[in-house]
Amino acid sequence: MQEPIGSDRIAPGAATPGVHVTLSTASVFPRRVPYAFEAAAEAGYDGVEVMIWSEEATRNALTLARYAAETGMPVRSLHAPTLLVSQRVWGRAPGPKLDRTVEMAQELGASTVVVHPPFRWQFKYARQFEEQVAILTEATGVTIAVENMYPWRGGGREMQAYLPGWDPADHGYDAVTLDLSHASVAQQGGLELLEIFGDRLRHLHLADGTSSARDEHLVPGRGTMDCDKVLAELTRRGWQGDVCLEISTRGRSATERTADLAEALAYARAHLGTGAGVSVPRVPAGGS
Repeated sequence: MQEPIGSDRIAPGAATPGVHVTLSTASVFPRRVPYAFEAAAEAGYDGVEVMIWSEEATRNALTLARYAAETGMPVRSLHAPTLLVSQRVWGRAPGPKLDRTVEMAQELGASTVVVHPPFRWQFKYARQFEEQVAILTEATGVTIAVENMYPWRGGGREMQAYLPGWDPADHGYDAVTLDLSHASVAQQGGLELLEIFGDRLRHLHLADGTSSARDEHLVPGRGTMDCDKVLAELTRRGWQGDVCLEISTRGRSATERTADLAEALAYARAHLGTGAGVSVPRVPAGGS
């Protein structure tokens, strides 16, 4: 394994046992990655998860290592470029994109890579996806945590948009990411999925939802997903991993976005039992 870039400065904290509360760079969209690192540091997060997409900095390990060193925010996880909007990032072939994301995780000392299952039109990739995930995990030691998705709904119809399927419970992945906003769209319960995933749960995307067909990514506590109970249950079980806030602040003012990020962090820490007594004034959720 390669020595992580700048590991002498960004590794402390990455190896700390327990639960770390991190911020996805997607949470500040359309603001860019440098702002995400700065916002995470100002609010007091434990690190960041970088969503790899069209922004050049998200694909440059040296640049990310510099941001981490300057802000004291380690890159604890990477999200592979598997969104619809990132299908042309690093070319068109999806398999090599996962390989490259894992390589960059090694360079940065990030322990986890989050990846979506293939889209249904990515036939070749889908056929070898589960095997690729297993081989990469064994070869590198990086946790590749496949994220739960949901059926696409509209006009009273459902479309199965993913292969081999949107629900990791139906497949043999060793590691899973639970996204509570995605579970809301799929009309699944967070506590139920904790039971189903069991020891395979390695990573949590913390965001709320209201069972809408739209993937809302609300600040936790603003929806109906019992985020507080999920966090409390993880604490009860002695679970260790990263709780990554992946919320939507698009359309929010700078003041509202800052307040949302602070509120989300305080919520996570309070219900994990690591921030008792923390209270952050809530900004109305009109634009989130």
